[in-house]
Amino acid sequence: MQIKLGHIKLQNPVIPASGTCGFGQEMSEWFDLNLLGAISTKGTTREARYGNALPRIAECGGAGMLNAVGLQNPGVEEVIRHEIPALRAIYKGPIIANISGFSIDEYAYVCERIDKETDAAILEVNISCPNVHNGGMAFGTNPEAAAAVTKAVKAVTNKPVFMKLSPNVTDIASIARACVEAGADGLCLINTVLGMRIDIKRRKPVLANTYGGYSGPGVFPIALRMVHQVHKACPETPIIGCGGVSHAEDVIEMMMAGASAVEIGAASLQNPTACREIIEALPTVMKELKIEHLQDIIGIV
Repeated sequence: MQIKLGHIKLQNPVIPASGTCGFGQEMSEWFDLNLLGAISTKGTTREARYGNALPRIAECGGAGMLNAVGLQNPGVEEVIRHEIPALRAIYKGPIIANISGFSIDEYAYVCERIDKETDAAILEVNISCPNVHNGGMAFGTNPEAAAAVTKAVKAVTNKPVFMKLSPNVTDIASIARACVEAGADGLCLINTVLGMRIDIKRRKPVLANTYGGYSGPGVFPIALRMVHQVHKACPETPIIGCGGVSHAEDVIEMMMAGASAVEIGAASLQNPTACREIIEALPTVMKELKIEHLQDIIGIV
């Protein structure tokens, strides 16, 4: 089940998605984190953020959920001082530091600070958050803006940079190409799809933020299509695929579409042991499909 993300080896392709397991320690009460291929930490900004007003979660039946958490985090200095060391104390694998910002300068500042942390193997730069105002997705919906963030980050770090892309665009391949041409070492897609729910009794939006990011099984076909498109557009660039992955078979589909690794998000919020169960099920699915090495199926469709 071993795969490679660029030059970084993972014992398997399963990664908890940013924002769904805090900074990693929270998930350790459910299973041994060392089973995981890697861990993507909660999105980190320059300053501490409380996030959006409540309520900021809305269920969507079996199809998924909406979230408008709004990048709640303690700020980069506290992440460096406490969160990453605390995770390293219980986890030996690659740590992916997810970075968010509200300006190009902020992205560069946070990445430069995290660059000095030897325990962070990859920078996952989120230019795709749909549930905060004036930040994130504004950079991820325009090729020139996406390229500008990529260039600024690459100028201040020697770590591999994976740009996390928004699905809320007309042509995701053009955004991906712009990032790769600007120096991105890899890509992560997709983030959540912008959505809304209305409380028909109160005649108001369910979320205080009105809109939120839709995730869960309902977005899987969209995510799969976009991973496939981006792999065709940037065939030499490693991709972390995410969006609605809930089962081992979904991991196989994502990898066949072009993903080198796969992040698990909403499934873990519903079932904290989802990542472990998917990892445990993968060998059986591989045997049934006569797959000897997962690395061999990347982008075969």
